[in-house]
Amino acid sequence: MASHRPDLDARARQLLRSLIEQYLSGGEPVGSRTLSRSAGLEVSPATIRNIMSDLEDAGLLASPHTSAGRIPTPQGLRLFVDSLLEVKPMAPADRDRLARELQQMPGDARELAAGASALVSAMTQFVGVVTVPREDDLPLRQIEFVALPGEHVLAVLVFTNHHIQNRILQLTRRPDAVELERAAQVLNSNFAGLRLSEIRARLVHELNAADGALRMALGGAAELAAGAVRPGPESMPDMIVSGQANLMGVQDLADLNRLRELFEAFQQKRELLALFENCAGAPGVRVFIGEESGFAPLAGCTMVTATYGAQGRILGSIGVIGPTRMAYDRVIQVVQTSADMLGGILNHILTPA
Repeated sequence: MASHRPDLDARARQLLRSLIEQYLSGGEPVGSRTLSRSAGLEVSPATIRNIMSDLEDAGLLASPHTSAGRIPTPQGLRLFVDSLLEVKPMAPADRDRLARELQQMPGDARELAAGASALVSAMTQFVGVVTVPREDDLPLRQIEFVALPGEHVLAVLVFTNHHIQNRILQLTRRPDAVELERAAQVLNSNFAGLRLSEIRARLVHELNAADGALRMALGGAAELAAGAVRPGPESMPDMIVSGQANLMGVQDLADLNRLRELFEAFQQKRELLALFENCAGAPGVRVFIGEESGFAPLAGCTMVTATYGAQGRILGSIGVIGPTRMAYDRVIQVVQTSADMLGGILNHILTPA
């Protein structure tokens, strides 16, 4: 994500920081006369112009044709975010709002993700994105089986976040009530509190073992048990996107073709979801500026993401997508704090009582 950065002395770093902060705040190119008053450098305007020229040669600043001032390039913004930006703790009022509104949201993982997406969008006035925890990542509280006509059985899976999932199983023969009860009893006593992926792995191992105790206990209900925890559509990744309309009022993204590409990407989700899934592989906050994401529709945008998790496992990512000219300290605060709070809430919800 980061490219080779030039070595800058303290004076150049201070001037670059001041210029970028003013640009992010006002959106206009910043000239040497403005910097001579605001950068806190006891040097002449001519010296400031020389430093700005050096920063431009280094690829950190650019000169719009219509102005004598400079604006930061994506490389300049990258250096700013990585080594010049000071992210302070979130203001108590904002932190209280986040905690209050997140804690009021439903315990269902999908509804919680949807609420968190809308909340970070509202707090930043950009697009909020949250990947939904997969059912495979949620601990199972209980399973029950209900006989249906023919060779069909309804498996009722209850997760520790109180979400209930119904699966209709097609078996090779019609099981009797004793088999259904025995399968539920064996699964609940052996696997309550484990995730579906963990249950599948243990089932395969035990059922393949000739003398496995679980195999003996399940008997003819082995097919029933395997079918109940087989991966389904709910195990596929998904994401919630909120606040897309916020980008329509952003001057830096006023190009209609660019907005159309962005909105299509939000609607289709597939490539954006893959990008967020990749982000979940690295804990902490990540910032993608412009083309760094490798996703063409985001070329004129910045994406700030952080992972959230519970019980020592990463469950997904939460992030904000907006223009490259954003209040980075503020957006990073919102994303990082939301991720921490979301993880804390899920940790409480998913811990078996």
